[in-house]
Amino acid sequence: MTSDLGEVKDGWRIAGLVVRIALLLILLAGALVVALSFAPSTRTMGEFRAAVAADRVSAIVYRSGGEQRELYELRWSEGPLVWHEIGMVPVRDGSRSYTVVELTRDIAGGSANVTRLESRSGDGGIIPGWPFQVPLRGWVIWTGAAWWVTALIMLASVPRLGNRWAWFWLFTVGQIGAIVFLLLEPRPLWSRAGERPAPRGRLDGGQGCLASIGLGLLSAACAAGVGRLAGLVLG
Repeated sequence: MTSDLGEVKDGWRIAGLVVRIALLLILLAGALVVALSFAPSTRTMGEFRAAVAADRVSAIVYRSGGEQRELYELRWSEGPLVWHEIGMVPVRDGSRSYTVVELTRDIAGGSANVTRLESRSGDGGIIPGWPFQVPLRGWVIWTGAAWWVTALIMLASVPRLGNRWAWFWLFTVGQIGAIVFLLLEPRPLWSRAGERPAPRGRLDGGQGCLASIGLGLLSAACAAGVGRLAGLVLG
């Protein structure tokens, strides 16, 4: 009977570990793609049109505004790891502004996944935006679901390193708190079976809020570093 209970516990532990690793990999992949998309190399309008004509473009991200619906930002990928942009604001086609109408005409018949970004003034909710802005077809569903499932796991558990309010701030202001949670809770992912970390004081809500500011700055620095490194390696 005791051995049967042990086998059941081991089964649940392994299942939990598999779910944890799957959620972590989905979020890490989404974070990598988002980081790379915000560190594009500069290209010309001619190079963009040539890539579209050759059907090399897999994703397009743009931001528009004004009465003429001018483009103020245009990024595109040639594969999930290689991102480019038109380095002019507003985006120009020769001597005139490039508009949404012209973009729609240029990409007609292509297979690229197109994402329109909202005006910057409309952003700013407390929920981090990156899990819901992965600019690859179908990935928003996976990363968004993974983020919410991880948040529900956090709320339904008794975290070891901080209370729920602390983790709330780390998940939101900290940007990558969900990834950190999957790595460290309820024990570090790399710890061996049966190994229990030494007891320690838990962060409260105030401490978690302060820690989330540092984590948010660290995540921004890491994203910039990853983007710069990718630019050097991938060109």
